[in-house]
Amino acid sequence: MTMTQPERDATSSGGPLLSVQDLAVEFSTSAGVVRALDGVSFEVSEGETLAILGESGSGKSVTAQAIMALLPRPAGSIAGGRIVYGGTDLAAQPIKKVRELCATEIAMIFQDPLSSLNPVFRIGYQIAEPFRRRRGMGKREAWAKALELLKRVGIPDAETRIRDYPHQFSGGQRQRIMIAMAIALEPRVLIADEPTTALDVTVQAQIMTLLADLQAETGMALILISHDLGVVADVAERAAIMYAGRIVETGRIREMYDHPAHPYTQGLLDSIPSASTIGERLKPIVGAPPNLLSLPTGCSFHPRCPFATEACKAAVPPLRQPDGWLPPHLAACIRSEEVLAK
Repeated sequence: MTMTQPERDATSSGGPLLSVQDLAVEFSTSAGVVRALDGVSFEVSEGETLAILGESGSGKSVTAQAIMALLPRPAGSIAGGRIVYGGTDLAAQPIKKVRELCATEIAMIFQDPLSSLNPVFRIGYQIAEPFRRRRGMGKREAWAKALELLKRVGIPDAETRIRDYPHQFSGGQRQRIMIAMAIALEPRVLIADEPTTALDVTVQAQIMTLLADLQAETGMALILISHDLGVVADVAERAAIMYAGRIVETGRIREMYDHPAHPYTQGLLDSIPSASTIGERLKPIVGAPPNLLSLPTGCSFHPRCPFATEACKAAVPPLRQPDGWLPPHLAACIRSEEVLAK
Protein backbone atom coordinates (compact mmCIF):
# COMPACT_ATOMS: atom_id res chain seq x y z
CA MET A 1 0.00 0.00 0.00
CA THR A 2 1.81 3.08 -1.22
CA MET A 3 1.05 6.35 0.53
CA THR A 4 -0.12 9.25 -1.57
CA GLN A 5 1.50 12.66 -1.33
CA PRO A 6 -1.43 14.17 0.63
CA GLU A 7 -1.11 11.34 3.17
CA ARG A 8 2.61 11.99 3.55
CA ASP A 9 1.96 15.72 3.97
CA ALA A 10 -0.60 14.95 6.68
CA THR A 11 2.02 13.16 8.75
CA SER A 12 4.49 16.03 8.49
CA SER A 13 2.15 18.93 9.24
CA GLY A 14 2.98 19.08 12.93
CA GLY A 15 0.50 16.43 14.08
CA PRO A 16 1.38 12.97 15.37
CA LEU A 17 3.02 10.62 12.89
CA LEU A 18 1.49 7.54 14.51
CA SER A 19 -1.54 7.61 16.81
CA VAL A 20 -2.83 4.60 18.77
CA GLN A 21 -6.32 5.23 20.13
CA ASP A 22 -8.09 3.08 22.73
CA LEU A 23 -6.48 -0.10 21.37
CA ALA A 24 -7.76 -3.46 22.64
CA VAL A 25 -6.26 -6.86 21.75
CA GLU A 26 -7.60 -10.27 22.69
CA PHE A 27 -6.21 -13.81 22.53
CA SER A 28 -8.42 -16.86 22.44
CA THR A 29 -6.95 -19.66 24.58
CA SER A 30 -8.15 -23.01 25.85
CA ALA A 31 -8.65 -21.38 29.25
CA GLY A 32 -10.70 -18.46 27.90
CA VAL A 33 -10.27 -15.08 26.22
CA VAL A 34 -7.28 -13.04 27.40
CA ARG A 35 -7.58 -9.26 27.14
CA ALA A 36 -3.90 -8.49 26.51
CA LEU A 37 -4.49 -4.78 25.77
CA ASP A 38 -7.37 -2.77 27.15
CA GLY A 39 -7.76 0.83 25.99
CA VAL A 40 -4.13 1.68 25.16
CA SER A 41 -3.63 5.18 23.71
CA PHE A 42 -0.47 7.08 22.76
CA GLU A 43 1.03 9.01 19.88
CA VAL A 44 4.47 9.80 18.55
CA SER A 45 5.58 12.63 16.26
CA GLU A 46 8.31 12.88 13.69
CA GLY A 47 11.76 13.00 15.28
CA GLU A 48 10.38 12.10 18.73
CA THR A 49 11.32 9.15 20.95
CA LEU A 50 8.64 7.49 23.06
CA ALA A 51 9.55 4.79 25.58
CA ILE A 52 6.99 2.09 26.46
CA LEU A 53 8.01 0.55 29.77
CA GLY A 54 6.83 -2.18 32.10
CA GLU A 55 7.36 -5.72 33.37
CA SER A 56 7.16 -8.79 31.14
CA GLY A 57 3.53 -9.53 30.34
CA SER A 58 2.37 -5.93 30.63
CA GLY A 59 1.46 -5.71 26.93
CA LYS A 60 4.44 -3.84 25.46
CA SER A 61 5.36 -6.31 22.73
CA VAL A 62 1.70 -7.05 21.94
CA THR A 63 1.26 -3.33 21.24
CA ALA A 64 4.10 -3.46 18.71
CA GLN A 65 2.73 -6.65 17.13
CA ALA A 66 -0.69 -5.05 16.72
CA ILE A 67 0.80 -2.00 14.98
CA MET A 68 2.85 -4.21 12.63
CA ALA A 69 -0.05 -6.65 11.92
CA LEU A 70 2.04 -9.45 13.45
CA LEU A 71 -0.43 -10.76 16.03
CA PRO A 72 -0.42 -14.57 15.97
CA ARG A 73 -3.43 -15.74 14.00
CA PRO A 74 -6.09 -16.93 14.54
CA ALA A 75 -5.66 -16.67 18.32
CA GLY A 76 -4.83 -12.95 18.44
CA SER A 77 -7.04 -10.17 17.14
CA ILE A 78 -7.68 -6.45 17.52
CA ALA A 79 -10.91 -6.17 19.49
CA GLY A 80 -11.25 -2.39 19.33
CA GLY A 81 -9.57 0.96 18.85
CA ARG A 82 -7.63 2.60 16.03
CA ILE A 83 -4.02 2.68 14.79
CA VAL A 84 -3.76 5.79 12.64
CA TYR A 85 -0.83 6.43 10.31
CA GLY A 86 -0.94 8.89 7.42
CA GLY A 87 -4.68 9.37 7.83
CA THR A 88 -5.30 5.63 7.52
CA ASP A 89 -6.65 3.41 10.30
CA LEU A 90 -4.35 0.38 10.06
CA ALA A 91 -6.60 -1.60 12.41
CA ALA A 92 -9.36 -1.48 9.80
CA GLN A 93 -7.16 -2.50 6.85
CA PRO A 94 -6.53 -6.02 5.51
CA ILE A 95 -3.41 -7.55 7.04
CA LYS A 96 -1.72 -7.82 3.64
CA LYS A 97 -2.06 -4.08 3.04
CA VAL A 98 -0.72 -3.21 6.49
CA ARG A 99 2.30 -5.44 5.98
CA GLU A 100 2.95 -3.80 2.62
CA LEU A 101 3.00 -0.43 4.38
CA CYS A 102 5.17 -1.71 7.20
CA ALA A 103 7.70 -2.99 4.68
CA THR A 104 8.55 0.60 3.75
CA GLU A 105 7.09 3.11 6.24
CA ILE A 106 7.10 1.41 9.66
CA ALA A 107 9.92 -0.94 10.69
CA MET A 108 10.63 -3.03 13.75
CA ILE A 109 13.71 -4.36 15.52
CA PHE A 110 12.87 -7.62 17.30
CA GLN A 111 14.06 -8.81 20.70
CA ASP A 112 16.29 -11.72 19.63
CA PRO A 113 18.39 -10.96 16.56
CA LEU A 114 19.77 -14.51 16.30
CA SER A 115 16.29 -16.00 15.89
CA SER A 116 15.25 -13.18 13.54
CA LEU A 117 18.15 -13.67 11.13
CA ASN A 118 18.15 -16.62 8.73
CA PRO A 119 21.10 -18.84 9.75
CA VAL A 120 21.69 -20.25 6.25
CA PHE A 121 22.04 -16.95 4.36
CA ARG A 122 24.96 -14.53 4.52
CA ILE A 123 24.05 -11.29 6.25
CA GLY A 124 24.84 -9.29 3.11
CA TYR A 125 22.16 -11.21 1.23
CA GLN A 126 19.62 -10.60 4.01
CA ILE A 127 20.32 -6.86 4.24
CA ALA A 128 20.22 -6.51 0.45
CA GLU A 129 16.90 -8.34 0.10
CA PRO A 130 14.57 -5.34 0.74
CA PHE A 131 16.42 -3.32 -1.92
CA ARG A 132 15.86 -6.12 -4.43
CA ARG A 133 12.23 -6.79 -3.49
CA ARG A 134 11.01 -3.25 -2.75
CA ARG A 135 13.29 -1.04 -4.83
CA GLY A 136 13.80 -3.32 -7.82
CA MET A 137 17.60 -3.06 -7.61
CA GLY A 138 19.95 -5.53 -9.22
CA LYS A 139 22.17 -7.80 -7.11
CA ARG A 140 25.29 -5.65 -7.45
CA GLU A 141 23.53 -2.40 -6.53
CA ALA A 142 21.65 -4.01 -3.63
CA TRP A 143 24.90 -5.54 -2.32
CA ALA A 144 26.56 -2.12 -2.41
CA LYS A 145 23.64 -0.68 -0.41
CA ALA A 146 23.98 -3.49 2.14
CA LEU A 147 27.69 -2.75 2.53
CA GLU A 148 26.93 0.94 3.02
CA LEU A 149 24.45 0.08 5.77
CA LEU A 150 26.90 -2.21 7.56
CA LYS A 151 29.40 0.62 7.68
CA ARG A 152 26.68 3.01 8.80
CA VAL A 153 25.83 0.89 11.86
CA GLY A 154 29.47 0.47 12.81
CA ILE A 155 30.35 -3.11 11.81
CA PRO A 156 34.18 -3.21 11.59
CA ASP A 157 35.81 -4.60 8.43
CA ALA A 158 32.42 -4.48 6.73
CA GLU A 159 33.83 -5.44 3.30
CA THR A 160 34.83 -8.85 4.70
CA ARG A 161 32.11 -9.39 7.31
CA ILE A 162 29.31 -8.84 4.79
CA ARG A 163 29.95 -12.42 3.57
CA ASP A 164 29.68 -13.96 7.06
CA TYR A 165 26.73 -15.83 8.56
CA PRO A 166 24.74 -14.65 11.62
CA HIS A 167 26.40 -17.12 14.03
CA GLN A 168 29.79 -15.57 13.26
CA PHE A 169 28.82 -12.27 14.91
CA SER A 170 28.57 -11.28 18.56
CA GLY A 171 25.22 -10.40 20.13
CA GLY A 172 25.87 -6.68 19.85
CA GLN A 173 26.95 -6.99 16.22
CA ARG A 174 23.85 -9.02 15.37
CA GLN A 175 21.72 -6.29 16.89
CA ARG A 176 23.51 -3.74 14.70
CA ILE A 177 22.75 -5.92 11.67
CA MET A 178 19.06 -5.99 12.66
CA ILE A 179 19.12 -2.19 12.91
CA ALA A 180 20.70 -2.00 9.44
CA MET A 181 17.90 -4.15 8.03
CA ALA A 182 15.23 -2.10 9.80
CA ILE A 183 16.47 1.26 8.48
CA ALA A 184 17.30 -0.01 4.98
CA LEU A 185 14.23 1.56 3.33
CA GLU A 186 14.34 4.69 5.54
CA PRO A 187 11.16 4.12 7.58
CA ARG A 188 9.38 7.07 9.16
CA VAL A 189 8.59 5.08 12.33
CA LEU A 190 10.97 2.59 13.95
CA ILE A 191 9.80 0.31 16.76
CA ALA A 192 12.65 -1.19 18.81
CA ASP A 193 11.39 -4.06 20.97
CA GLU A 194 13.87 -4.65 23.81
CA PRO A 195 16.85 -3.77 21.55
CA THR A 196 19.42 -4.27 24.33
CA THR A 197 18.19 -7.54 25.87
CA ALA A 198 21.03 -9.92 26.90
CA LEU A 199 23.72 -7.37 26.03
CA ASP A 200 26.29 -6.12 28.52
CA VAL A 201 26.08 -2.57 29.81
CA THR A 202 28.75 -1.17 27.48
CA VAL A 203 27.13 -2.67 24.37
CA GLN A 204 23.70 -1.50 25.56
CA ALA A 205 24.98 2.08 25.66
CA GLN A 206 26.49 1.70 22.17
CA ILE A 207 23.21 0.41 20.70
CA MET A 208 21.18 3.21 22.29
CA THR A 209 23.67 5.81 21.05
CA LEU A 210 23.48 4.31 17.56
CA LEU A 211 19.67 4.51 17.54
CA ALA A 212 19.77 8.12 18.75
CA ASP A 213 22.34 9.06 16.08
CA LEU A 214 20.29 7.40 13.32
CA GLN A 215 17.17 9.17 14.50
CA ALA A 216 18.92 12.54 14.50
CA GLU A 217 20.22 11.80 11.01
CA THR A 218 16.91 10.62 9.47
CA GLY A 219 14.23 12.37 11.57
CA MET A 220 12.29 9.15 12.09
CA ALA A 221 9.97 8.63 15.05
CA LEU A 222 11.31 6.05 17.49
CA ILE A 223 9.30 3.84 19.85
CA LEU A 224 11.53 2.11 22.41
CA ILE A 225 10.04 -0.88 24.24
CA SER A 226 11.90 -1.91 27.36
CA HIS A 227 11.58 -3.26 30.89
CA ASP A 228 14.71 -1.34 31.92
CA LEU A 229 13.95 2.27 32.86
CA GLY A 230 17.65 3.11 33.10
CA VAL A 231 18.44 2.12 29.50
CA VAL A 232 16.01 4.61 27.92
CA ALA A 233 16.43 7.48 30.38
CA ASP A 234 18.87 9.48 28.26
CA VAL A 235 17.23 8.78 24.90
CA ALA A 236 13.44 9.18 25.21
CA GLU A 237 11.54 12.44 25.63
CA ARG A 238 8.30 10.84 26.83
CA ALA A 239 7.36 7.52 28.41
CA ALA A 240 4.27 5.38 28.83
CA ILE A 241 4.27 2.92 31.75
CA MET A 242 2.21 -0.24 31.13
CA TYR A 243 0.72 -2.67 33.62
CA ALA A 244 -1.69 -5.56 32.92
CA GLY A 245 -2.51 -4.35 29.42
CA ARG A 246 -3.13 -0.71 30.31
CA ILE A 247 -1.09 2.49 30.43
CA VAL A 248 -0.97 3.56 34.07
CA GLU A 249 1.24 6.65 33.75
CA THR A 250 2.51 8.80 30.91
CA GLY A 251 4.39 12.05 30.55
CA ARG A 252 7.82 13.56 30.06
CA ILE A 253 10.31 10.96 31.09
CA ARG A 254 12.48 13.19 33.29
CA GLU A 255 9.44 14.52 35.14
CA MET A 256 8.13 11.00 35.69
CA TYR A 257 11.48 9.73 36.93
CA ASP A 258 11.86 12.62 39.36
CA HIS A 259 8.23 12.68 40.50
CA PRO A 260 6.38 9.42 39.71
CA ALA A 261 2.64 9.76 40.25
CA HIS A 262 1.71 6.07 40.11
CA PRO A 263 2.90 3.57 42.75
CA TYR A 264 3.84 1.07 40.05
CA THR A 265 6.21 3.60 38.44
CA GLN A 266 7.61 4.34 41.90
CA GLY A 267 8.15 0.62 42.44
CA LEU A 268 9.98 0.21 39.14
CA LEU A 269 12.29 3.11 39.99
CA ASP A 270 12.94 1.82 43.51
CA SER A 271 14.02 -1.55 42.11
CA ILE A 272 16.83 -0.05 39.99
CA PRO A 273 20.28 -0.35 41.63
CA SER A 274 22.29 2.86 41.80
CA ALA A 275 25.64 4.10 43.10
CA SER A 276 23.88 5.94 45.93
CA THR A 277 22.41 2.69 47.32
CA ILE A 278 25.56 0.58 47.54
CA GLY A 279 25.22 -1.90 50.39
CA GLU A 280 21.48 -1.42 50.67
CA ARG A 281 18.89 -4.01 49.73
CA LEU A 282 16.92 -3.42 46.55
CA LYS A 283 13.23 -2.71 46.99
CA PRO A 284 11.36 -5.16 44.75
CA ILE A 285 7.67 -4.76 43.99
CA VAL A 286 5.90 -7.30 46.19
CA GLY A 287 3.79 -10.01 44.60
CA ALA A 288 3.56 -10.91 40.93
CA PRO A 289 1.79 -9.49 37.87
CA PRO A 290 -1.86 -10.54 37.70
CA ASN A 291 -3.32 -13.34 35.61
CA LEU A 292 -4.98 -11.59 32.65
CA LEU A 293 -7.73 -14.22 32.71
CA SER A 294 -8.79 -13.13 36.18
CA LEU A 295 -7.76 -9.52 36.78
CA PRO A 296 -8.42 -8.01 40.21
CA THR A 297 -11.39 -5.69 40.47
CA GLY A 298 -10.76 -1.97 40.16
CA CYS A 299 -7.12 -1.03 39.79
CA SER A 300 -5.18 -4.11 38.68
CA PHE A 301 -2.18 -3.03 40.75
CA HIS A 302 -3.99 -2.74 44.08
CA PRO A 303 -2.95 -6.21 45.43
CA ARG A 304 0.70 -5.11 45.19
CA CYS A 305 0.25 -1.44 46.06
CA PRO A 306 1.39 0.05 49.39
CA PHE A 307 -1.08 2.93 48.94
CA ALA A 308 -4.15 0.80 48.18
CA THR A 309 -7.46 1.38 49.96
CA GLU A 310 -10.91 -0.18 49.57
CA ALA A 311 -11.74 2.54 47.04
CA CYS A 312 -8.99 1.20 44.75
CA LYS A 313 -10.91 -2.06 44.39
CA ALA A 314 -14.15 -0.39 43.31
CA ALA A 315 -13.46 0.82 39.75
CA VAL A 316 -10.72 0.99 37.12
CA PRO A 317 -9.14 4.44 37.53
CA PRO A 318 -8.85 6.52 34.35
CA LEU A 319 -5.71 8.38 33.35
CA ARG A 320 -5.96 11.82 34.94
CA GLN A 321 -3.81 14.82 35.65
CA PRO A 322 -2.66 14.90 39.29
CA ASP A 323 -3.66 18.04 41.19
CA GLY A 324 -1.12 20.81 40.71
CA TRP A 325 0.56 19.17 37.72
CA LEU A 326 0.52 20.21 34.10
CA PRO A 327 -0.12 17.97 31.09
CA PRO A 328 1.11 15.71 29.61
CA HIS A 329 1.75 14.06 33.00
CA LEU A 330 -1.16 11.67 33.59
CA ALA A 331 -1.60 8.80 36.04
CA ALA A 332 -4.28 6.15 36.49
CA CYS A 333 -4.32 6.33 40.28
CA ILE A 334 -6.88 7.83 42.65
CA ARG A 335 -4.11 8.41 45.20
CA SER A 336 -1.52 9.98 42.89
CA GLU A 337 -1.21 13.06 45.10
CA GLU A 338 -0.11 10.86 48.05
CA VAL A 339 2.42 9.09 45.80
CA LEU A 340 3.83 12.41 44.62
CA ALA A 341 4.10 13.63 48.20
CA LYS A 342 6.07 10.57 49.29
